[in-house]
Amino acid sequence: MAKPKYLVETYGCQMNYHDGERISGLLEADGYTPAASESDADLVVVNTCSVRELAVQKLRSRLGEIRTAGAERGKTPMIAVTGCVAQQEGEKLLAGGSMVDVVVGTQAVKQLPRLLAETRDDRRKKVDVNPYEDVSFPLGLAKPSDEVRAWVTIIEGCNEFCSFCVVPYTRGHERMRPVADILAEVGEAARTGHREVQLLGQIVNHYEAPDEACDFGELIERVHAVEGIDRIRFASPHPRHVTPRLIASIRDLPKVAKHLHLPVQSGSNRILAAMRRRYTRESYLDQIDQLRAAIPGIALSTDMIVGFPGETAEDFDLTLDLVRRARFHSMFSFKYSPRPNTLAIKRMRDDVPEGEKT
Repeated sequence: MAKPKYLVETYGCQMNYHDGERISGLLEADGYTPAASESDADLVVVNTCSVRELAVQKLRSRLGEIRTAGAERGKTPMIAVTGCVAQQEGEKLLAGGSMVDVVVGTQAVKQLPRLLAETRDDRRKKVDVNPYEDVSFPLGLAKPSDEVRAWVTIIEGCNEFCSFCVVPYTRGHERMRPVADILAEVGEAARTGHREVQLLGQIVNHYEAPDEACDFGELIERVHAVEGIDRIRFASPHPRHVTPRLIASIRDLPKVAKHLHLPVQSGSNRILAAMRRRYTRESYLDQIDQLRAAIPGIALSTDMIVGFPGETAEDFDLTLDLVRRARFHSMFSFKYSPRPNTLAIKRMRDDVPEGEKT
C-alpha cells in the first residue's frame, strides 16, 4: 500500500516555519511522505499566522482554493489547520460546511498524527486547542528546511501582553525549555551539518532556564561552545530585556552575529505607553547609543506600527525623528490592525483613517 503524501503550507514568523518543520517530522514518523505539489497530496496542513489583519478571511480563501482544485481533480485531500488561527478560532473553523478535518492549536502540535488517524477511522472532525504545558520535542525529529541554518526554539509563549499583540492569546504564557534540551538540539544541528543556529522565542532574551541558573546571556555563551556551529543568531528580543551581559555576549563572542533586531514600534512616549511597551523613546535611544559604543559597526533593525489608536501627526513626527536618530539598517513597518482579545481592541477605538495609515 502506497504511503500517504502530505504538504505543509506555512505563513508568518520564524517560529511558525519551525513549527512547520516539526509537523513534517511528526508526519514522516507516522508514515507520510512529502508531496511534490498540492495536487499530489493526500493531506494538506495549513499552518497559520494571526498577527496581521484578515487572517481568518485569508485562510478561508485558501481553503476555498484547495476545495476548487480538489473538485477539478476529483480528489480532495484531508485538511488540517494548525498555528495561531487554529488556536484563536478553534471549533469555529469547522462551522458552515467547512472542509477542514482537523484543527490543532499551537500547543497541541504533537497530537496531530493521532487526530488525523482518528479522523480517518471514524470520519469525525477533530479539534485540539488545549493549553499543554509540555515544551519538549523529540530530538532530531523536525525536518530542517535549510541546509545551513537550523532554528531552535528556547521559549514558547509570551507574558508581555502589549496592547496590540495577539501572541499571548494564541501562543499561551511563557514556558522555557530546559538548557539541556536546547544544547542537545544545537548539538544535533551541528552533527547534521548545520553551521548556523537561530534561537527562537517570542521574547527570546527573556530566557531563564527552568532546570538550572542560566539566563539568555549565559545560554548564548554555552551555545557558542558547541563544536561545529559557526554562526549564532536570535529572534526576537525585547528592548526591556537587553542586559549588559547580552551586549557583552554579542561583542565578545565571535560566532554571534553583530546584528540586533530591536522592535521599537513607535517613537512617541504617549503611544508607547498605550501600547504597554514599558520603555520610553529616551531609554530606547540611550540603549541604541550603548550598543553602538560597545559594538562599533553593529547592524540594528526594528519593527514599527503606524496608525495605532489615538496616534496624531505629532506622534508620527516623533516616530520619524526617532528613526533618523537611531539610523536603523532596516525596518519592518506595519499598519495597525485590531487583533482579537487584545487590550487595544477592547478599550481603544481604531480611529486613524486607513488613508493616513497607508
